[in-house]
Amino acid sequence: MNPAEEYILKQPEPFKSILLHLQVVIETTLSDVELLFKWKLPFYYEGKNFICYLNVTKGYVDVGFPAAQYFTKHLDKLYADKRKYVKSLRYQKKEDIDDQILIEVLEQAYKFRKEKFITD
Repeated sequence: MNPAEEYILKQPEPFKSILLHLQVVIETTLSDVELLFKWKLPFYYEGKNFICYLNVTKGYVDVGFPAAQYFTKHLDKLYADKRKYVKSLRYQKKEDIDDQILIEVLEQAYKFRKEKFITD
């Protein structure tokens, strides 16, 4: 088992169920991505291109997208907090996940995976 999968399986409920569901949706939607373990978190990559990461923090699962500054759909569902470039979807329970929104955000992340950060 790779460390990213181990991270997912070691999480307490409801986070483990959320992460397992996210893993299925991500890998079904983006069949050529690879689950890696970097900076102590699961990250999805396509080749050298970072698609998203999964993080259990502060009572929710954070699905972070580095290319979010290019997104045009579901901006009202994405959180930035104090981050300049990364935005994320957040889930406190499995029932919070709207698969259609998640899929559309993943498709945008994949589409813009090679774009560079726009800096001010």
